[in-house]
Amino acid sequence: MSAQPPPSVYAASRTGNLGPVDEEVVPVLYVEEAARAVAWYERLGFQQEWEHQFEPGLPWFVSVARGHVRLYLSEHKGDARPNTLIHLYVTDIDRVSEEFAVPVDEEGLAGRECALEDPDGNRLRVATRRT
Repeated sequence: MSAQPPPSVYAASRTGNLGPVDEEVVPVLYVEEAARAVAWYERLGFQQEWEHQFEPGLPWFVSVARGHVRLYLSEHKGDARPNTLIHLYVTDIDRVSEEFAVPVDEEGLAGRECALEDPDGNRLRVATRRT
């Protein structure tokens, strides 16, 4: 039998000192060309929200969103590692499969899923949860 911490200690470890986390987490993905990346993510239903560039000739930093899901696409070296893996849950994986001409893995760990890779090597597991 393993020892369990008292409920008050366990609750504090789950919520930290700030209370429950109900805010938003936004992954940053490294991209070589922000405009190309935005066009690719639009195929998944994302829309560009805003873009930022300190001055002409410097790297772009762009926000794309799909409903409540948001990604930052950054041309800044060091903002994110290449070859990042993210999971995205959608209601209709068959539409993703058709759009990208990739098979659906019926036995995927995340549900019925497709494996995608964006033009910059970032990997996505796009899935519909099993009911």
